[in-house]
Amino acid sequence: MRFEIRHMRAFIAVAEELQFRPAAERLHMTQSALTRTIQHLEEAVGAELLSRTTRVVQLTEAGRTFLYECRLALGHIEKASLLAQAAADGKVGYLRIAYMDFAINGKLPMIIEKFLHTHPGIKVELFHIPSSKQKDALLESRIDIGFLIGPFESPTVSQLLVAREELVVLLPAAHPLADKPSISIRDLANEKFILGSKDSWEAFRAHFFALCHAANFSPLVAQEASTSDGIFGLVAANIGVALYARCVENIQRKGLVIRPLAGRNPPMETLVCWRKDIPTPTVDRFAQFLNDNAEEFGIAQEG
Repeated sequence: MRFEIRHMRAFIAVAEELQFRPAAERLHMTQSALTRTIQHLEEAVGAELLSRTTRVVQLTEAGRTFLYECRLALGHIEKASLLAQAAADGKVGYLRIAYMDFAINGKLPMIIEKFLHTHPGIKVELFHIPSSKQKDALLESRIDIGFLIGPFESPTVSQLLVAREELVVLLPAAHPLADKPSISIRDLANEKFILGSKDSWEAFRAHFFALCHAANFSPLVAQEASTSDGIFGLVAANIGVALYARCVENIQRKGLVIRPLAGRNPPMETLVCWRKDIPTPTVDRFAQFLNDNAEEFGIAQEG
């Protein structure tokens, strides 16, 4: 069947007017051109769609069926056109966002909640990926946005500073240091530590060991865990102590005491990163959203 959208629009106009003259005026074409268009359409369809005499135009049974389907088809085409325009503007689409533990325990939930509220046409899928692996995934375009521990130096990546958090000390409730208002890293030199596993906490481990070595001691790692919940559980069970970002204060955990880490210690930086060399409307929308709401979320704006 070889006919075009213009044939369908012409047929709908005649079917609704049931006269060729007003239908032709509605379509801004001559009556003879409209007649030829309908004839071409009927030949393409292989059925008589209109029963016409010199005075009366009526829909045949085939015409009534074709009219119903034409309206559906044009509705889908118009919807497709609107969705395509919205996708080009970044109003609809899909975002793959990766995060690590500090982000999900910190600002990420409220950022995602507000973004979805203000951009209901964009679907977001979240992936828990360690910071070091996020960098590879971002550069290989397997994710669109990454919330990760910095730094991340790449000429193809844009980034915003989401959070700069001081570290805190996690202690079992019965620990002798739990009564102190703050704890220095040197106070922990002889403690057993609970540490995130290398495959999941590589970026944090580098920060942690650098901090201990700057205080002139090598930490004794009693046990490792792959998740924050695992770390919290092991500390609460009195297996050891741990360092964590201040966002842990958003979490209530029985048997866990949180104390500030005293002294001038390098903070943990959480960055949000995306490829700038591959323009993507939905990513651009997300980046603009972060800049527009930077003050509310405590994000360092671009520029």
